[in-house]
Amino acid sequence: MEEEKILYSQPQCSTHLSATEDALYVLGGRWTLRVMIAILGGHNRFNELQRTVDGISARVLSNELKKLEMNHLVERQVLADQKPVLVEYIPTAYSQSLRDVIAALADWGRKHKKKITT
Repeated sequence: MEEEKILYSQPQCSTHLSATEDALYVLGGRWTLRVMIAILGGHNRFNELQRTVDGISARVLSNELKKLEMNHLVERQVLADQKPVLVEYIPTAYSQSLRDVIAALADWGRKHKKKITT
């Protein structure tokens, strides 16, 4: 079976590498995609996120949420009219652009796991 090659010119290759590095800078942390998947899945409160993302500490989750907010992927909403005050992390419209990326990664992960375990 002949392997299909994608041919890029030097400038195209550099552009792809740079764009991939930018994406990994935002999403490449150990917890970042896990937190983003939980938020896109409808888990919006801090404690709920911490329970959903197994193994993440409160400090790390707090830092991840700050980074996601800084990158316009989540919006922090404080519901001060509630007693006690509630804080929710809502996915932004921009974060919806990650849905296909996450779906592709999950699909590849399932296929890869099947390939290496059979």
